[in-house]
Amino acid sequence: MPGSGVIWASLPIPALVLDPQDRITAINPAAELFLNRTLKSLAGDLVYDRLAIDAPVEDALERVRKNRSPIFVNDVDVGTGERAPVQCNIQIAPISMDTDRVLFLISPREIAGRLGRSMSADKAAKSAIGMAEMLAHEIKNPLAGISGAAQLLSMNLPKQDLELTDLIVEETRRIVKLLDQVEQFGNLRPPQLKPVNIHDLLDRARKSAVMGYAAHMKIVEDYDPSLPPTYGDGDQLLQVFLNLLKNAAQASGGAPGTIRIHTFYEPSLRVRRKGDTAARVPLQVEIIDDGPGLPPEISDDIFEPFVSGHENGTGLGLALVSKIIADHKGWITVDSVPGRTVFRISLAVAPKDTHPNENEET
Repeated sequence: MPGSGVIWASLPIPALVLDPQDRITAINPAAELFLNRTLKSLAGDLVYDRLAIDAPVEDALERVRKNRSPIFVNDVDVGTGERAPVQCNIQIAPISMDTDRVLFLISPREIAGRLGRSMSADKAAKSAIGMAEMLAHEIKNPLAGISGAAQLLSMNLPKQDLELTDLIVEETRRIVKLLDQVEQFGNLRPPQLKPVNIHDLLDRARKSAVMGYAAHMKIVEDYDPSLPPTYGDGDQLLQVFLNLLKNAAQASGGAPGTIRIHTFYEPSLRVRRKGDTAARVPLQVEIIDDGPGLPPEISDDIFEPFVSGHENGTGLGLALVSKIIADHKGWITVDSVPGRTVFRISLAVAPKDTHPNENEET
């Protein structure tokens, strides 16, 4: 790869270049270590013969070449035949728009995998706070250097090499954006509680959704107009509703569908947390979509960091939603089958002395 050897060698994760027949034509030093092989011993080999991947990689490669867009395959076991499989994220991306060569990146995910499998939502969120600090210092700075080096090299590269430097810059920016999302766990302030009208927040979230990511969806409102206000932070609860609507819209895969927003009062529902007495959470908000449903293997862990039901998802949006609701002493659940997924939020009523002019519950 003329002119781009420094960047190629500096990539901290295993990277391979595959020809149109899925044969290995180049690997970086990190890939040599991962595979315990040199390029000379691998050149011309099918990637499937050298990597044991617990995922339909052939289909993914075909889709990348057909659509000319990258694909992420998260949380799969990758082995080499000589080492035990490790959990990884895989990214496959076209090198340019006029060739069927692809870039194949392997990101080992041992730490994230253990987080997703073994921690409760609260403990995982706390761990993510500490992880965010580490990521900011240990990853962002090298990424900035790699991106800057790629931009400098692009000034003197021939046109056929610009696609690679552009890809490096684009992907480093994507990773930085992901790290920014992780840092939200650490930057999220305690909720500033006051009486909040749930329907006002839902209307704001709905209007934002239909103007953007949910433009292809029909959103149906099914509100109980008699609901009293909840006791919460309006900005944070708005973020929750926006995230859930975005999740519901993405579930359709771009096809038209319907999202139903349902609110109702359930006086018998109580939540008991360790060390606390049972608290009433009678205000119910349901975000219901008619998409394909959550994959069964992740449905129990969907609120954990780095667990996602979307192919290119980060697995952070629902984890942040869970943390915000927990900070509000509320509860969130999900019930999913093909054709119907329901995210249900349960919240407390604002204390009577905080909204004396509102219709009080009896």
